[in-house]
Formats: sequence, structure tokens, C-alpha cells
Amino acid sequence: MIRLRFAPSPTGYLHVGGARTALFNYLYARKMNGSFILRIEDTDIERSEKQFEDGLIKALKWLGLDWDEGPDVGGNYGPYRQSERLQIYEQMAEKLLNEGKAYKVYAYPEEIEALREKLLAGGKPPHYTREMLEIYTTAERIREYEEKGLKPAIYFSMPRKEYVLNDIVKGEVIFKEGTVGDFAIIRSNGIPIYNFACVVDDHLMEISHVIRGDDHLSNTVKQLALYEAFGWTPPKFGHVSMILGPDAKKLSKRHGATSVEEFKEKGYLPEAVVNFLVLLGWSHPEGKEIMSIEEMIEAFSLDRLGKNPAIFDPTKLRWMNAEHFRKLDDDKALEKAIPFLEKYASFEEIKQNKEWFIRLIKSVKDRVEELSELPKMVEFFFEEPSLERNVSSDIRVVFGKLVSELEETSDWDEKVIYSIFKKVLKGSKVKGKEFYMALRKALTGREEGPELIDIVYLLGKDKIIRRLKRYI
Repeated sequence: MIRLRFAPSPTGYLHVGGARTALFNYLYARKMNGSFILRIEDTDIERSEKQFEDGLIKALKWLGLDWDEGPDVGGNYGPYRQSERLQIYEQMAEKLLNEGKAYKVYAYPEEIEALREKLLAGGKPPHYTREMLEIYTTAERIREYEEKGLKPAIYFSMPRKEYVLNDIVKGEVIFKEGTVGDFAIIRSNGIPIYNFACVVDDHLMEISHVIRGDDHLSNTVKQLALYEAFGWTPPKFGHVSMILGPDAKKLSKRHGATSVEEFKEKGYLPEAVVNFLVLLGWSHPEGKEIMSIEEMIEAFSLDRLGKNPAIFDPTKLRWMNAEHFRKLDDDKALEKAIPFLEKYASFEEIKQNKEWFIRLIKSVKDRVEELSELPKMVEFFFEEPSLERNVSSDIRVVFGKLVSELEETSDWDEKVIYSIFKKVLKGSKVKGKEFYMALRKALTGREEGPELIDIVYLLGKDKIIRRLKRYI
């Protein structure tokens, strides 16, 4: 039974790395007709917030990633929030205590920190042993804890042995003896540590594969030891490469937008973001770059996950978004554009003038990379452009004739418009190229933009006459 999970912590927005992890797990689950599970790891009480959980769920849904089990849809392996599973962790920790594989530590945080500093000062790694930590377990300290209503932390007794991981992506990874020392599994406040809760949940939820970023690789030795202590078979692990910025340094805010929410605000299509993310550490067997989610599922395999760091290229993301936007049919393109056009028209106004707005979008479709660029691109259709000074007398004359001709015509189609242009140019001192450039500037205040015929048609006769008179 193939079961994969995405287990974010609700301590912030959905980052590129997390979104890619979710996507890889989702694709493999769907490819293998397995289950995709959403689990919320909210044991970081100080930083976890409901608004972030809601944001994570909203962002995943926006990307088009649906799950079979989770906090919002339920399932047979719940609860799906770690904060609702505390009794389970307590029972599992008790089992390790009873078997002598874990022990209670009555040390205060500052004492643990002092021990750590002492080890480092002596040139030793901060690896704790049972002997080091149990010195605090005195009758006096136990009584003190009881009087203060405090609970001891619970530490796992790490076996002194070598562990070998056969990683789906990285191949054989050897964790030598002494890689880590004893480590906490339950804090003194009763909250489990990540590595412990993760192992318990993955086992009880019958997770078959764990695909995650290689920043988790160092955690794996602790998790393997816990699986062994419980007598459980671990899932298959795959640690995917890091995502680096264009400067080959760790991706961060200085590289620009790095969260799904930011991409949405900038006007990226979810299908473009997903397409971009899948190529950060995976490649299509035929080298395809533009893909639908269905094509990704069909082609996805774990053996094509790359070992080398992936480079986040914002230029490629913009190109990919433009490609996906161009592929949309007229109705879909308008639907995606509406949130960015509401600066100029309400939703109802856009729907009432649907054909006009569709032509508006078509006029700029090939120029759009981020939909947030749309308001600036189409601004002159709704607002008067700035006036140019020093207009030549010849242009004034020909524009005067153009106004007269436009005022007399009742038809408004492309053939009529072009015939009027030719009529006013005939016998004029103004050449065609000069006329059309001046006309574009008079109507838009710009030297480039949509095709002139689209501009003229969309602005309509009255607006054009008004703008030409003002320009003259």
C-alpha cells in the first residue's frame, strides 16, 4: 500500500521548498494510485498559529494538490494534527521508558546549555550520554520538580552503532557510530520533539515513502534508531536536493518572492508554478518543460529525482507563466485576469462587457509574464494618457482631418477605420509610419503596446475623438 504525506509546520507561509516537497509526494501517490496525506506538525507551540495552518491549506488547494486524508477531510488514521495526538506520544514514550531505551532527565534548560558549552569548549561534539544527564536525577531534584509541578524531559538512549540508509535519491548513506548522542524525545512540558513525533506518526499512519528535503538527512539517523527501538520497519526515504538562488546560495527573501502566496499575488498561474516546481529536482524523460499536472503524474518516477542542488530561476518562472497564460482559452484567460482588472471595473461590469474585455486581454496576452503587470499595460484604456509637447503642425493638420472623418462615420469596424486612415493620409505631408506612431502616442501616451487596430477598436469612436482633440 503506497501512502505518502506532506507534514508542514504552521509557523509561516508555504515556501517554495515546502511546496515542491508536497508536489513530489502528491505526484508519486497519484502515479501509484496510492494515498496522499496532509498532516499538520504543530508541536512548536510558540510559533504555530491557526492562521498559518489555514494559509497552508489554502495555498496547497490553490496549487491544485488535493489530499485523501487530513485535518479538514478526516480519515482512518487521525487525528491529523500533532497537537491532538499528545496522548499517543506519551504512551509511546512510556513504552521506551519501560524497556530501558529512554530515561527521564531532571535538568533545567540552562544546565543542558552549560553542559553543551563545556563539551564544545573541550573540543568535543555536544553529544550527551546517559551518564552525563542522569547526574541531575537526585532525590532532592525529583522532590524539587514535584513541589514546583514540573515534569522531567524524556531522552532516548542512542545506541552506539553505525546506521545505513538506502536513500531513494542519494543511494547508500552511512551514519557512523557516534554521529549523534542521546536526544530528547519529550520536552518537560509534555510536547514531543519533532524526530519522535514524526516516527510515531509515520508508523501509525502506515506511511510507505518519505520524500523530503535533504536538510532533513541529519535527522534520519535519529529516526532510524527510534524505528529500531520500537521494532518497526521504517518507510523508504528519499532526500531531494536543496533549492538554491540564481547566485547558487541558499534561497531566501533576498532572491525575491519565495512563497506560494507571493506568487499568487504577483499573478502567477497555479499550473505554471506547479510546472516550475516539478523541474526543481526532477526531469521529464523526454525533456519536456511545459506540462499539465496530468502529464506530470503520468511521467513521474522517483528514479528521476536529481542529486544536485536545483537553481531557482525567476526568469524561467516568468517565461513559464507566460507560456501557460497564452495557452488559456479566451474565457479562462479573462477569468484569471479579472482580479487584476478590478482596479478599473467591477466584476459585474466586466461580465456585462465580456466580449470587450476578452479582446482587451487578447490584445496584450503575448506580452504578459506576470498578471500583476496587466493594470499598467491596459491603464490607458481607462485613464487619459499624458500629453506630448511639441506636436508638429503637419500632425495637427492630419489629426484634424481624422477627427472630422471620425465624427461623420457611424460604422465602427476595422475595414472602415483603416479606410479613414488612408483617406486622411492621402495628399498629406505626413508619412504612414510617422502618422501611426503619432496616433499611438496621442491615444496611449506610449510608443509601444498592443496592435494599433486593437487600441482604436477598443477605445471606441468617442474616446478617440476626445483624445485627438485634446492632443491637437
